[in-house]
Amino acid sequence: MSVTWAIHQPHPVVRPLVTRYVGYAQSEVTLPVHRGLPSRHVTLVISLAGPVRMAGHALQALVGGLHTSAVLIRQDRVQEGLQLELDPLGVRTLFGVTAAELSGEVVDLAEFGLGTLPDRLRDLSWDERFRLLDDVLAARAVEPVAPPPELGEAWRRMRGADGRVRVADLAGEVGWSRRHLGERFRAELGLAPKQVARVLRFERAGRLLRRGRTDLAGLAVECGYYDQAHLTNEWRALAGCTPGTWIAEELPFLQDEEVAAGQDSRA
Repeated sequence: MSVTWAIHQPHPVVRPLVTRYVGYAQSEVTLPVHRGLPSRHVTLVISLAGPVRMAGHALQALVGGLHTSAVLIRQDRVQEGLQLELDPLGVRTLFGVTAAELSGEVVDLAEFGLGTLPDRLRDLSWDERFRLLDDVLAARAVEPVAPPPELGEAWRRMRGADGRVRVADLAGEVGWSRRHLGERFRAELGLAPKQVARVLRFERAGRLLRRGRTDLAGLAVECGYYDQAHLTNEWRALAGCTPGTWIAEELPFLQDEEVAAGQDSRA
């Protein structure tokens, strides 16, 4: 399989809303199904080749909300497109809806008035594509819709700790009750704080695996699991497979992405 990555951080005006742009071009893809794993991001995918195909959907561009199980995506042998990692608290500003309204859902990008983006991006270079995305998204960031500062701080703290923080302690730090914190998390993100923490721990484990960590027992403790069995059970629940199966199926492809991210001189 041949893979080309183009990874770029957005313009500073857009950066509070979008973590990074990930461009990809692949040929001779042999893995028939890709697992879209739970993460801290709402995901915007724009295909510049065939439509993105998953259960019940075949879309040229889509927005996927936060989720707690793998999304199975059928892969064509040739693929090209962009994936944007969106901060859930920035979704209101970009699309006029909460991340909670997108949670567990896949929505056609055309519903947010951006259905022409695939055609506008298709014949451009990667740099031109990134500039166009900056222009389009910056226009939507002129009047940002900010969440309550307490919620923003709680989300920042939970991300910074990769989910390894007690919800009661977090609520106390921002001056809310645990119940109120839970209600605001569900209303804005669509997941309860414990679910968010679970996804963040899982995401950290995946990130370390991509970087070559092979000691699953040590990795489990570092990521906040009781032991390796706990880690494996969580991977079965969130990824639909064990860490070993995921490593065999997808890790070589994703390690190339990690290398490309480290080489992005424009970040």
